[in-house]
Amino acid sequence: IPQASRFLFMKNKVRMICDCYAKPVKVYQDERLSFDLTLCGSTLRASHSCHLQYMKNMGSVASLVLAVVVKEGEEDDNPDPNQEPQSKRKRLWGLVVCHNTTPRFVPFPLRYACEFLMQVFAIHVNNEVELENQIREKNILRTQTLLCDMLLRDSSLSIVTRSPNIMDLVKCDGAAFLCRNKVYTLGVTPTESQIREINQWLSEYHVDSTGLSTDSLHDAGYPNALSLGDIV
Repeated sequence: IPQASRFLFMKNKVRMICDCYAKPVKVYQDERLSFDLTLCGSTLRASHSCHLQYMKNMGSVASLVLAVVVKEGEEDDNPDPNQEPQSKRKRLWGLVVCHNTTPRFVPFPLRYACEFLMQVFAIHVNNEVELENQIREKNILRTQTLLCDMLLRDSSLSIVTRSPNIMDLVKCDGAAFLCRNKVYTLGVTPTESQIREINQWLSEYHVDSTGLSTDSLHDAGYPNALSLGDIV
């Protein structure tokens, strides 16, 4: 879904096209208005010509589109006025699109009932997403507990030589473990010499930190990041 359309569906969650062959009516703005007129909240707003042609190609004459909007986070009981407004925590999860092969006008009571149905459906989607997140968090905690137990009972090499290993905790394509001046690797990793260079850089520039987490070694300031190519 294009970003501009996402914005419009967040503003107006029900979009109705009664007849894609109908000629749009021009709207003239009074020259005395100091701001541009916007119809993003109007149900009768004309559609883009590309979308109308898309409907004609499908043999669809009328359509009713309902937005499914879900929340990305929990609402705060006492929101901080300095934080972003709650509306920005919502996102467009998907669309329910109804087509008709003949012109059709959907009356407001029916559109309102459909919008309420989408709100109920969005609540169920939120519950499913929350349940999935809880299951994932439990699996992470279980794997973390197993790895910690392996570290306490066995040698530190167990997190890369046994199962589960460190890659089961941190979903990644590869992992490297430097222990007693020996390199142990899992999955796709840089070469041993490159890993030692990264370790030397970390020891020199991040010796006082408990660790480094970054999406890009280049952005983190590692001078030889470009030589790693697409591996890291």
